[in-house]
Amino acid sequence: MAWGLLEQGVLLRWSLCLSFPSLGPDNASPSVQRAPITRAMDKKPFHIVSPLLESLSLSRAGGTRVYIKLENVQPAGSFKIRGIGHLCQEAARRGCRGFVCSSGGNAGMAAAYAAKKLGMPITVVVPSTTGPGTVRKLEELGAKVEVSGQVWDEANRRALELAETEGWVNIHPFDHPLVWQGHASLVQELKDSLDTKPDAIVLAVGGGGLLAGVVAGLHQVGWQDVPIIAAETWGAHSFHAALAADRLVTLPDITSVAKCLGAKTVAARALECAQECQVISQVVEDTEAVQAVEQFLDDERMLVQPACGAALALLYTGRLQRLQHEGRLRPSLGSVVVVVCGGAGIQVAQLQALKSQLGLE
Repeated sequence: MAWGLLEQGVLLRWSLCLSFPSLGPDNASPSVQRAPITRAMDKKPFHIVSPLLESLSLSRAGGTRVYIKLENVQPAGSFKIRGIGHLCQEAARRGCRGFVCSSGGNAGMAAAYAAKKLGMPITVVVPSTTGPGTVRKLEELGAKVEVSGQVWDEANRRALELAETEGWVNIHPFDHPLVWQGHASLVQELKDSLDTKPDAIVLAVGGGGLLAGVVAGLHQVGWQDVPIIAAETWGAHSFHAALAADRLVTLPDITSVAKCLGAKTVAARALECAQECQVISQVVEDTEAVQAVEQFLDDERMLVQPACGAALALLYTGRLQRLQHEGRLRPSLGSVVVVVCGGAGIQVAQLQALKSQLGLE
């Protein structure tokens, strides 16, 4: 059942009390040092209204009009700034002393960017698979970077320890109602830009925060009947596995090269979303995701990460038409939106290395 606005407000207020235990719903504890209230905390959000462009190349590949929502041009390079920026602003407004965030890259970049805007200290805990370029960018934003574990789940355990021992607010990369609320702004922008609602929205799923945000946004604008096509890569397919089992499933390891999709267990809210809206899960090979990244670079002159390539691959490989032939999508589609989720954590040299690793050269 869709959340009503009142129900959402109650849930968000309740969740803040749990997330920030030293703060009551209205007043900060006297023992907590308040951050100075700046204009950045109370006024406009940190994300921009991202461009929505028609892609001729993806339209040819998909056999219908395809729009690309360019979240890769957001500050810090991904859609993450919408929800994480919103959560950080609210935490700062309520008096937190500092942030800690676990991330494979994009979430940490968004949190570090928000912390810098707010003048707050932040530690970002990353797994050992995080590239040196991402670590350098985090440090350039003023974050202290700590490496812990080989996958995001292990880094997250360390972040939770730091939040408890240091008294910092943990900025979860995908599993928090305020994060979903921030991501929901993407759908409102689609409503403002498009003459009619799309016949499908294509997005990538890692931990499930973007999916949860888009579903919340669809409810807000009355587009609950718009199907969502959720893309993952094999080896990072925790959402697909959860749908198949009808319960949360923890993958034994993350073996995909799309490390930004690397949550071994998807958020419980993501599974609930599949019961509220039509969510079609699709899993692609690493090779398909990387080939899509290269094709998108040629077509649109933008370099994105393999996590984003998973969504693009659904168009380039003909999966969209296959879903139509299978009766899972309408036989005639007026338009489709693809969320180009991010590209902050990749460089041309890394793309070449991935191609070599996967035998694509």
